[in-house]
Amino acid sequence: MWDPEPGWLNTASYGLPPRRAFEELQAMLADWRVGRTSWEGWDIATQRSRESFARLIGVAAEDVCVGAQVSQVLAPVAAGLAGNRFLVPDVEFTSNLFPWLATAQVRTVPAASLADSVDSTVDVVAFSLVQSADGAVADYAAVVAAARAHGALVVVDATQACGWLPFDGSLADVVAAGAYKWLMSPRGSAFAYLAPHVRERFLPVAAGWYAGEDVHGSYYGEPLRLASSARRFDISPSWPVYSGTAPALEVVEEIGVAAINAHNVQLANRFRAGLGLPPGDSAIAVVDVPGAEELLRRAGVRAAVRAGRVRASFHIYTTDADVDLALNALTHG
Repeated sequence: MWDPEPGWLNTASYGLPPRRAFEELQAMLADWRVGRTSWEGWDIATQRSRESFARLIGVAAEDVCVGAQVSQVLAPVAAGLAGNRFLVPDVEFTSNLFPWLATAQVRTVPAASLADSVDSTVDVVAFSLVQSADGAVADYAAVVAAARAHGALVVVDATQACGWLPFDGSLADVVAAGAYKWLMSPRGSAFAYLAPHVRERFLPVAAGWYAGEDVHGSYYGEPLRLASSARRFDISPSWPVYSGTAPALEVVEEIGVAAINAHNVQLANRFRAGLGLPPGDSAIAVVDVPGAEELLRRAGVRAAVRAGRVRASFHIYTTDADVDLALNALTHG
């Protein structure tokens, strides 16, 4: 279902499209090139994507908005919670940090002590379910329990988790995710679950015609007539991007996140074992081998460097041969 060149260990930077997603995107582009059809047919993919994402994290589709990037879908959350007191991991990816720094009071602590640091001074806990820098998996249940015990809201960035790590999105108040990594979509599609009990606090400051209750009846003029669901936070979607997003998410559903998780973590642990490292629970592994970046590059292995260490990431299209190629490069030069 995929066509990767050997040595791709960088899904944490961007995922590779399933063949079906690539083909649907090409078909849309071919129609656009010659003006074969109107855009309404292309837009069906946006709703398919919304519904698929909702199923993947266990929430209702009417509680999901669509957008372009994580910081963009979090912007109305930041505006609505301006002045609140946030607790955030100290090495958090900035799409889930800068919006709060711009609008609120922020205290940072090590990710491992996040749950223990929640107290009566915290209004909102915001964190990545899987950390971008090192692949550490948050203790989601513990953080949620601590937040609820102190009446705090929970905002989760699931970009590095959604697609390989099973989790219940409904436990949080807000879950945002970019789809171009583990959901293997074109860059430019993102989603946010906005729980009904909190979204009344958020202002749809980017609302346009696509946020209307009746999209096709919202092209012109007053009055304000936004959707009653989370769609009021939608921005007008990029049709090519969502044409590739819908089939990619549906492939994840068909395979099953639990099956993908087992495959990914097994390969990551094969990689760790080959370097003498203990097993972990993540599809992302970081290594401190001297000269690792250059050793991997010479072997044709594509990985990333984050926070000064080589970051390798393993997904459904990764094979034992990919892992062995990387191990041979790191252990034998």
